[in-house]
Order: sequence, then structure tokens, then C-alpha cells
Amino acid sequence: MSDTAMRKDRVTRPPGHPDIALGKVGVLLINLGTPEATDYWSMRRYLKEFLSDRRVIEANRALWWVILNGIILTMRPARSGRAYAKIWNKERNESPLKTITRAQAEKTARALRDVPEIVVDWGMRYGLPPVGERLKALKEAGCDRILLFPLYPQYSASTTATALDAAYDALKTMRWQPAIRTVPPYFDHPDYIRALSLSLRTHLEGLGWEPDLILASFHGLPESYFLAGDPYHCHCQKTARLLREAMGLTDDRLNIVFQSRFGKAEWLKPYAQDTVEALPGRGVKKLVMIAPGFASDCVETLEEVGIGLKESFEERGGEKFSLVPCLNDSPQSIGMIAAITRQELQGWIR
Repeated sequence: MSDTAMRKDRVTRPPGHPDIALGKVGVLLINLGTPEATDYWSMRRYLKEFLSDRRVIEANRALWWVILNGIILTMRPARSGRAYAKIWNKERNESPLKTITRAQAEKTARALRDVPEIVVDWGMRYGLPPVGERLKALKEAGCDRILLFPLYPQYSASTTATALDAAYDALKTMRWQPAIRTVPPYFDHPDYIRALSLSLRTHLEGLGWEPDLILASFHGLPESYFLAGDPYHCHCQKTARLLREAMGLTDDRLNIVFQSRFGKAEWLKPYAQDTVEALPGRGVKKLVMIAPGFASDCVETLEEVGIGLKESFEERGGEKFSLVPCLNDSPQSIGMIAAITRQELQGWIR
């Protein structure tokens, strides 16, 4: 008899006892989040939740409250809404990030259908559906063991940790908590590197031209976070090194940059915007960019890189520019997610 069957058999209900679902193993994919629409108030609600997170903004709280509520939430929603509008999934009336994350969960469930006790769900750290809501839904569906899978290859307190914080906050409200495991950062996992290299190689083969340079762009992080002990910078560097090795590229053929700088503080360098603007003057006329830190295409990849940095490059004399899609819900992505899930569920499933 399987462990799951044994656990089911042990549940004996006296008369009048409520039904209790047991014996399932949940997998919760967690992504960053998204606004529900591109209008001012939808963007404001999303930005307020995101930028109020102490993991994201580690500034003095009183000072930051004034800046956030007095300046940023007045000016930024409209600008951010215009950026989202450029890449919005009009057919589903939602952001690409939500479309892709849902598809990742659905396809991962199919990839794991040989293990019938697994239930796969998805949630967002900011916005809808909330992580806590989906965690409780898995528990109600009979998942007495749950694997939390933050879709951030490289660990940062401002991404992985805060996603897990949201789950832990929900657990605090549960009388009967499920057993919990978390997926470690997978920045150097062989299946992740294989998926990245296959994606990049396939994209290059379909271009019809040879790039002078490939830039691996990661989301930026304040330098002070790195100096305080955040391992994000090191994880990004190792991902880039392993990708170079898998592709057989030298250091001068694939460089690393950091995008999405916010505010006046020093962030991790080199900055993507400054680097891309300078490349045509250095003779780089054909540029390919890849964003290995993003599991799903979103406003930072599709608009900031695919539109904004492309325009900056071409305005300064660049001739050809191409952005490699994120792994998204591609077969190599789903294979990677499923493989990591099976690895982390050892002892919980057959």
C-alpha cells in the first residue's frame, strides 16, 4: 500500500465529523505579480502594494511613506500604465505575466500527471491571485504537503524571500497547517542552464544574422542590498558564466548588465541603459539580448528591453536588435519546472 493510501486509511470520522480532504501534494508556482488593468487606479493599487513591501524598499519607513504617497503614487501610475498598455494581452485583458504563469501551471500539471496525488496551482506575490488564497485552496483540496516554487532562478530577499513571506503569513492564520517545502534558487541547476542555452541557440539559429554581442540582462538591485549580504549578484554572475560555457562563448561575446534601476542610489553595474546606448559607438551594430532572471516575459522584458532598449540602440546607430523570449511555457521550461519539482518532492511522492 502506498504512503498516500495509508494516510487516507488512517482518517476515521466519527458521526457528525466534518469531511477532511487528505493525501494530496500541492505545488504552488509563485510569480511577482501584475496590475489588473492599465488605468491609473489599477496601477496605483498594484504599485502601492509592491512598493510598500519592506523587502523591496529598505529605506527609512517614515521618509519612504512621504515619498511613495506624495510623489511616486501620484506620478508613476500613469507612466507605468502606458508601458503596460504597449504589451497588454488584449484578448484575455490581462498582462502577459499572468497569461504565461497560468500556462506554466497548467502545463506543469500535465507534465506531472503520472503522479496523481500532485495538484499544481499558481499565485502572485502582488496582485491577483494572492499567494495566501491559493495556499489555502490547496489545503482545502486535500494537500497536506505543499511545495512552494518561487519562479526566481536567482535568489534575492526582494523576490524569493518576499514571495515566501506571503506564504508564511498565510500559514500563520491556519489552525491545521500543511507540511511545507521550498524550492531552492535554481540559478545553476543543470536543467535551467540547458533550457537557457537551448532557447538562446534556437533563437540565434533563426535570426539570419550573427550578433556582434549578446547581453544577458538581469533585474537590478540596489548596491546596498548586495553589501548587506544578498547573494543575488553572485547568482547572476554564475548563471551568465554557465550559460557562456554551455554555448561555447568567450567573455567578450556574452556580457552581463542590470536593468530597471529606480531612484538615485547606486545599483548593481553595469547599467543596461548606459551600456546599450554606448555600444554602437564601440562598433557593436548587431545586438542580441536575453533575460535569464525572468521566468516569464513581462513589462520589464517586453517593454523595457524589447521596446525601450531597442529604440535606444537603434537611435544611436545600432542596425539589428533582437530579444530572446523568456523560457515562459516552452517545452524546455515546463520540462525544467517538472524536473525540479520531482527532485524537491523526493520522499513525498512515489
